[in-house]
Amino acid sequence: MTLQLSHFKPRNRTISSGRALPDELPERFKTMLENAERLLSDDFRGVTEAGSPESGLYSIKDLGASNAGVTRAAKSFLASLSADERESTLFSVDSDAWRRWSNVHPYLMRHGAFMDELAQTQRDLGMELLRESLSPRGFKTAQDIMRLNESILEITGRDDEYGEWLYWLSIMGEPSDTQPWGWQIDGHHLIINYFVLGGQVVATPTFMGSEPVAVDSGKYAGTRVFQAEEENGLALGMSFTPDQRAKATIAEELPGDVFTSAFRDNFEMRYEGIGYDELSSGQQNLVMAIAETYLGRMPEAHAKAKMAEVRAHLDKTYIAWIGGFSKDSVFYYRVHSPVVLIEFDHQRGIALDDDEPTRNHIHTVVRTPNGNDYGKDLLRLHREQHHRNGV
Repeated sequence: MTLQLSHFKPRNRTISSGRALPDELPERFKTMLENAERLLSDDFRGVTEAGSPESGLYSIKDLGASNAGVTRAAKSFLASLSADERESTLFSVDSDAWRRWSNVHPYLMRHGAFMDELAQTQRDLGMELLRESLSPRGFKTAQDIMRLNESILEITGRDDEYGEWLYWLSIMGEPSDTQPWGWQIDGHHLIINYFVLGGQVVATPTFMGSEPVAVDSGKYAGTRVFQAEEENGLALGMSFTPDQRAKATIAEELPGDVFTSAFRDNFEMRYEGIGYDELSSGQQNLVMAIAETYLGRMPEAHAKAKMAEVRAHLDKTYIAWIGGFSKDSVFYYRVHSPVVLIEFDHQRGIALDDDEPTRNHIHTVVRTPNGNDYGKDLLRLHREQHHRNGV
């Protein structure tokens, strides 16, 4: 089927502004905000199996990589801002602004430079920061998500909810080649948290999604996202034997969202499903292909380092599944180990009139379990090392 914009049927619902916090929030958003504040009040622990992070999983090391281009791009972006814009964009490296991200598009938690209000030259510099920080494939995915957010505006006409530039860009700490800092982009279907320490990076939590996932008409005709993420996951699911399917399946109905979405930084997630060592060599290769699809959004040196970390924990890696196993099925899957958590989920319509999950609305998330989302464990180690050295 050709995915012309006219084929999509928008959902008829009350609109809440994505550009300004209303004087009186609807009750559901009040509840959402109260719940978020409650969760954020807990000290950060990270995604764990039972509430306490495993120790010794992460270390400060020389990868032989340079983040000089990322640092230069961040400095150039900051230099383009006015004093007021810069003040609203800069946060400390350990600010709780890191954790105040949300996929929900109404303006509830947003902070940083609002790209919709920046000059095009400033936007270009902001996007250059993303380009320098990500692999070509990772940058294309991020940019295409933003473009599809313009496509959903074309479909619905809701310019107070959707648009290519309804994203907020923040810098955490002063960009440096030696000291810890980072950046965050936050908005509908695109959240990247990117911590930098010397030649190392931690690019999680990363939440990426889209509704729709593909269009063949409109301003960005031909744009499609998550094809590899969907196809590689389905290839693994379809390869399962009946016994493997039974072991991998952890529920009957798809969840309403990925389990570790916004404000779930301290989520307790058991290792469930089928173990990596219970798979055939071909299936194991598919698991590695899934991991590389997500982790390959980082530049090559960082992706290789993370994949090596993943391989070191394959004896405690589990694949969980919910949903069907046929070529047209909707489904949820996750790859979970002590050092990586990947989730993929088909969603029901929010902007579009689909009451059941479809292939046309996808959410994904990547996290670094056991305390290193936002680079928190590396930051702790850095400070311990400097304290020990009297710096």
